[in-house]
Amino acid sequence: MPSFARLLSTTLASVVLASTASASILQLFDPLDLVNINHQSIVISNQNMSPDGFDRPSTVVNGTIPGPLIKAQKGDLMQINVINDLTDNTMYRATSIHWHGMNQHGTTWADGAAGVNQCPISPQESFQYQFSTTNQAGTFWYHSHYRTQYCDGLRGPFVIYDPQDPAAYMYDVDDETTIITLSEWYHLQSPSITGVAASDATLINGQGRYPGGPLVDLAVINVVPGKRYRFRILAMSCDPNYIFSIDGHQLTIIEADGQNVRPVTVDSIDILSGQRYSVVLNADQPVDNYWIRALPNSGNYNLSTGYVDGTNSGILRYVGADIVDPTTIALDDPVQLDETTLHPLVPIPVPGLPYSGGADVNINLALDFNVDAWRFYINGISFDPPTIPVLLQILSGEQLAQNLLPQGMVYSIPKNSSVEISIPGGVISSPHPFHLHGHTFSVVRSAGNDTAFNYLNPVVRDVVSTGDVGSNTTIRFRTDNAGPWILHCHIDWHFDLGLAVVLAEDITDISLLNPTPTEWDNLCPAFNNLDASITSPQIVPTPAIY
Repeated sequence: MPSFARLLSTTLASVVLASTASASILQLFDPLDLVNINHQSIVISNQNMSPDGFDRPSTVVNGTIPGPLIKAQKGDLMQINVINDLTDNTMYRATSIHWHGMNQHGTTWADGAAGVNQCPISPQESFQYQFSTTNQAGTFWYHSHYRTQYCDGLRGPFVIYDPQDPAAYMYDVDDETTIITLSEWYHLQSPSITGVAASDATLINGQGRYPGGPLVDLAVINVVPGKRYRFRILAMSCDPNYIFSIDGHQLTIIEADGQNVRPVTVDSIDILSGQRYSVVLNADQPVDNYWIRALPNSGNYNLSTGYVDGTNSGILRYVGADIVDPTTIALDDPVQLDETTLHPLVPIPVPGLPYSGGADVNINLALDFNVDAWRFYINGISFDPPTIPVLLQILSGEQLAQNLLPQGMVYSIPKNSSVEISIPGGVISSPHPFHLHGHTFSVVRSAGNDTAFNYLNPVVRDVVSTGDVGSNTTIRFRTDNAGPWILHCHIDWHFDLGLAVVLAEDITDISLLNPTPTEWDNLCPAFNNLDASITSPQIVPTPAIY
């Protein structure tokens, strides 16, 4: 852990704004409003953890897995100081943090994507991210955006509360006790995993069991009979998607990826990596214990086939119930969420004209996988993060997309234009959850063989499934946010194998609209001066646990 003097100095530093960058951000606020500056500080370090009963070195935030909840109020100006105290040479020791779902208007330098928006933060250094939450509220999260580092534990929830939430009349409780994080856990450090990564356990709020492992405590969510709860469900996995349900209770969806939606009631939700949902649960059942279920689509030792010995499970416990595992049974034929039934609570016009190809810019992304190279490709090219971040290339004067590195993976898109992106499904390891930084988008065609286009009121979100063979997922957005924004598969293993492109939006205005602080300018020289032994993790053998 850092010394008291170091923590004090970094905390004091976080209070001082980088003048140019701060002035740019403050322009986003109404001058008559009193801006609330929300200071946070997180320490990234290594620690042995055993969230499923198997002890292994991990990458943690403030000593926990998942990392602590970061809370904000709508409109806050966030200042989050990240202290890199990573020391374990079997994992990545540099880091960068992405604030998943934040649009980063005027602060593309704070988006956190290593190789695109910044160089990584070197070990024993710190960096302050600063961005506005103006016009955004809902359920978000943060995670490493450097290689496969978040698979080793660097991830946590980030919630922006809205004092005027239009759905507030539907629930009584919405606080840190109603957050449900879903993630997987590996018994081997991520740099040493080869071939197809398969998880060993499902974690709900950082607790779980692996097949054949000890019956460690599961996550428990306590409810009071008669109360209505807003559960914020976050899929923070590196790979699996989950079928989520709570025995004996229906779930009324009111938010998807930070966007309010018309209420839709279901029994279960298929939630993909990076996606978030808020649901209202009415605690109106007999006082008892009920299984919370999160069945992954993959995993070691038949993890994805059921719930033996409490795997893939947590507990919903009514106050007054015995402290025992539930005996409840899942529905045989549950009503599962169909994404096409989600619609914005307040109408959001779809950019462009109401037909396929009716945008100003139309891009088709053909996905492929080469077994011999063991790489993913988009339109014939595999993404490899450049040593000079795309943003730095642009700020250094490069204006032509064809000259930006990595060559062929940067698409220039003009400002104030409608953009349509279509992604045919079916490439190996489908479905792929695609996430766009810097924007939300209208899903005008959801995954599915016979899904209709919807230009009237499609769901707006920031992660969408590409589906299986026959799907042609199509999204629309408007270019109103200058910056380089990565569009990538949120299965971190696939992203690390090249499944990404960069959209360089309004290149000529990026420098003017996104002034960078001095601390950002210092990231690349510090990282580039690191010895190779710091940036190349030591490979370790697969543990024998059975």
